Amino acid sequence: MHEMGITQSIISTVVEAAEEQGATKISEVRISVGELTEIVDFALQFAWEALTPGTIAEGSTLTINKIGAKSRCSTCGEEFEHGRFDMVCPKCSSFMCEQLQGRELRIDSIEAETPEQAASS
Repeated sequence: MHEMGITQSIISTVVEAAEEQGATKISEVRISVGELTEIVDFALQFAWEALTPGTIAEGSTLTINKIGAKSRCSTCGEEFEHGRFDMVCPKCSSFMCEQLQGRELRIDSIEAETPEQAASS
């Protein structure tokens, strides 16, 4: 399951970024995942729950935003959304298409608590 490795990388990145900003606890991490990445949401969530204990992300929420696949036809310029196996221009039926989105994997935001915020709660 490659989701474990991906999740471990996400955790390492967000924990390092949060600690550099003085955070002591992460409450939520939001990521975007392209539909063509073959990453399974459930597996990411499972890995998140398995790998965050013992880190400042323990007990945090992983929120996943799915990004649909979109391409542009190199022949006629039409932009269109599509699935994994139907990257054919709906306007001119060309197979010559440039993928615009759908393979992303990015961290969008981290909600974290600093010692000052914890003291005022």
